[in-house]
Amino acid sequence: MSDTSLDRRDRRFDGMVLLLAIVAVMWVLEVVDAVAPGNPLDEYGIEPRDPDGLPAIVSAPFLHVGFGHLVANTIPFVAMGIVIALQGLRRLALVTVIVALVSGLGVWFVGAENSIHLGASGVVFGYATYLLTRGVFNRAPLEIAVGVGVALIWGTALVGGLVPQEGVSWQGHLFGAIGGVLAAWLLRRRDREKAAA
Repeated sequence: MSDTSLDRRDRRFDGMVLLLAIVAVMWVLEVVDAVAPGNPLDEYGIEPRDPDGLPAIVSAPFLHVGFGHLVANTIPFVAMGIVIALQGLRRLALVTVIVALVSGLGVWFVGAENSIHLGASGVVFGYATYLLTRGVFNRAPLEIAVGVGVALIWGTALVGGLVPQEGVSWQGHLFGAIGGVLAAWLLRRRDREKAAA
């Protein structure tokens, strides 16, 4: 086995470890929130246009309103995260950071007044649109096929999640989706520049 294939396997393994670590933090925090009186961690979500709420852009994706909310996000987060992690730790980290920042900042700017937004669904929507669009940007048939698979499995939920609903952060979904497209575009340019160097 060549050094290159070993490096590729190591990067994939590291990507899976990062994905598992993110999910573990989400679950540990929800357990802590569930056993503590009054669900105190739910207050650390994003509060739109409140300067004190800006740090919550980092914490909000890890926090959920109960185990039902967490399970609903964990399943697609892990499924799509695995596909991204196959490109390695760096790719998973970059996509996650870009999507979480765009989603969080979008919510902070346009979310409803006097609301708190939390949960990983913005990142889930970003993972989905990253996988939907990266093949188009890369002109890669296998990646396009993966995008079609994502559309077939989660397409209805993705479109439904963009419809404004009471108690659902459609803004997080929308800006997460925008972040996924941005990540696919930015990382495609980065790959092309690396190949040209």
